[in-house]
Amino acid sequence: MVKSLFFASYGVVLLLLSFSGAFARRRATTTTIYVAILMLGLLGPMVLGDFTFQLTVLWMMILFALTWDIMGGQMGYNSLGNIFFFGAGMYISAVVQIAVVYDVAEYTASFGAIQISFTEAQYFTGLMLGMIAAALGAVVLAVLLGSAVFGLRGPYFAIGTLGLALAAGELVGTWEYVGGGGGISMPVYPGDPDERARVFYFLIFTASISTFLFLKWLYSTRFGLAINAIRDSENKAEAMGIHTRRYKTVAWSVAAFFLGLTGAVFGNMVGFIEPLEVAFPTITFGIFMVAMSLLGGKGTLWGPVIGAILFHYIKELTWAHLLGWQWVALGTIIVVNVVFFQQGILGWIQDRWPEKFGVMVEPGAGDDGGKSVGAELGKTAP
Repeated sequence: MVKSLFFASYGVVLLLLSFSGAFARRRATTTTIYVAILMLGLLGPMVLGDFTFQLTVLWMMILFALTWDIMGGQMGYNSLGNIFFFGAGMYISAVVQIAVVYDVAEYTASFGAIQISFTEAQYFTGLMLGMIAAALGAVVLAVLLGSAVFGLRGPYFAIGTLGLALAAGELVGTWEYVGGGGGISMPVYPGDPDERARVFYFLIFTASISTFLFLKWLYSTRFGLAINAIRDSENKAEAMGIHTRRYKTVAWSVAAFFLGLTGAVFGNMVGFIEPLEVAFPTITFGIFMVAMSLLGGKGTLWGPVIGAILFHYIKELTWAHLLGWQWVALGTIIVVNVVFFQQGILGWIQDRWPEKFGVMVEPGAGDDGGKSVGAELGKTAP
């Protein structure tokens, strides 16, 4: 019970720091918040060793929400298939890691054609190469597939990307070279379980923090203005000379890079890859990344972070104490969010108190004025 309270307190503190980061206007304050979040992340597995897996998934959820928001929030292209890059990275990493030592087809043979054994050097060399290959391979796939799906807009783009993720899971399930529907066992970590849990925690934590910092920089550049212009009106953006196809490809590639890298780490962390439930879990992780961004406030930097923390802790609570009703609880959250808080938590706060974010509203601006301010805030808000 005490450990559970510490775990809950961890989430509350992280959530409060995230809200503080969204409101912070001074550089010194922002730096202090970043340092506090960094220290909280570094101390997490040491203080809450029993919850290392849950904390790892928490940081992965933050990365999911941030990467989905690149297209869905900042650019206005609601992709339902970003989980494809997560699964692709997982399988690319697995193939590279195994191929360093064994023939992949023999390794995945159901009858056990070889005796599996990896030395420490082989394992870590394969893991490093697998992570690099997963990240770069996901980018290549994003570029190739983008040429096909970026001709679609609105709901057609959403359905097209959803079909892509669903088809990938089914196709990989028939590919015997990588284990087919029976899945593929990853190389065993050459260390004790506690060390293994901490190693993968810090890899996911580093990836999540790197994603946040990279996007913070990216949104402050001309690139951020360009993708916001595409969201507001793609036709007008093209008329202004913005190469929309190029920006869409780059945005999707950035998301693919971090998702592919995370997929490689997560596949090794769970130790077993199965196409539908682990690599391409469209109805769980694929939907979660959208729901988390919407909950916190899409189109903002901190909104997806806030949404991911809240969603993950509610998910953990319902899974632990309301087993059998967990999907009802999560579905209720999504319905309430869509019906009453379409702009998300951070967006709602921005509309109510714009001055907290450094925007002054003229007296007598009226409801329309307030709404337009909120809309403008959604483009560049922290």
